[in-house]
Amino acid sequence: MVKKTTNTKTFGSYIRELRTNKEIGQRELAKKIGVAPSYLNDMEKNKRAAPKNSIIKKLSNILKADLNLMYDLAGDSKKSIAADVEEFIKENPSIISLIRSIKENNVSSEEINNLEKKMSKSETKSLIVAAGLGSRLKKHTENLPKCMLDFNGKTLLQRQVQAYNDCGIKDITVIRGYKKEKINYKNLNYVSNDDFKNNNILNSIFYAEKVINGNIIISYSDILFESNVVQRLLESEHDISVVVDIDWRGYYVGRKDHPLSEAENVIFNSNNQVLKIGKIGTQKEEVHGEFIGMIKLTNRGTEIFKENFHRVKRLYWDKPFQRAAIFQKAYLTDMIQELVDIGVKVHCVIIERGWKEIDTVEDYQKALKEFSE
Repeated sequence: MVKKTTNTKTFGSYIRELRTNKEIGQRELAKKIGVAPSYLNDMEKNKRAAPKNSIIKKLSNILKADLNLMYDLAGDSKKSIAADVEEFIKENPSIISLIRSIKENNVSSEEINNLEKKMSKSETKSLIVAAGLGSRLKKHTENLPKCMLDFNGKTLLQRQVQAYNDCGIKDITVIRGYKKEKINYKNLNYVSNDDFKNNNILNSIFYAEKVINGNIIISYSDILFESNVVQRLLESEHDISVVVDIDWRGYYVGRKDHPLSEAENVIFNSNNQVLKIGKIGTQKEEVHGEFIGMIKLTNRGTEIFKENFHRVKRLYWDKPFQRAAIFQKAYLTDMIQELVDIGVKVHCVIIERGWKEIDTVEDYQKALKEFSE
């Protein structure tokens, strides 16, 4: 979809921001992309137009940046359309007739936006965070990651992939860590977090920063969920959306090994926007629901998410962050709360059941019983 960026960034400022966040020196980056340091310096200061496509692709790869956004910003710097779009039009001249037809038929911006939304749903990808130990499952995960636990002939991961596939999501990346060699399905992409013992979900996610762009759903690997949960999330048009179960208390009836205090709860306002999220230190009767471990980001949402992750990483590394003792051990909910605290709107997609967490031996045994009935 041809879309003029409304981002206030410039190409140069975006490169400088990404380079600084990743603590890469100007000379080092210039050498990696094959330009003089003075050229890169001028580019970052917007004294030069954006470089050619081959260099933009190198920058995207090294800085783990959104290539489409870089093309858009580069086009802005040259006062032209994005280079990848221009190249596509040259290769497909019939597109020009289509654009003229849209113009001559006075197709409204709203109609174009609606078409883009329909197309973007089919382009959504998913990222499953499966690096952790799963120590609460004891003997069941001595030799297996918990996402490889069997449920009536299919592993937990296979069931997650099936739910995504049922909703048209085929581009799926798994972050592996503990016993990573055990996770090796075809048609999935893999990223390794070999330092999984020293970090937690939030930092684990950013081992896959390269794929965090466009429309993406990020989910925990220890949850079973129905495809209609994914579909509900896909229908949200907000930049950042989280799935919240408001009928969550029933899951905790008789659940001894995972007490109510461990729930990642949510308090939201009348517009279904998150006010508080995480293991909230308040009366449980005051909370509205439980975060199930699934978040969707649009292209703009991924930029907000990544920019603020790198900001807080610089500020809080080896220091307390939100409810985490140190930043390295932060949960995804800590990052979401940080976004809320600085004024970012995080929308709740409300569900009632349709999922379950597999965190303890008790959870696993109960789920196995349900599958056998």
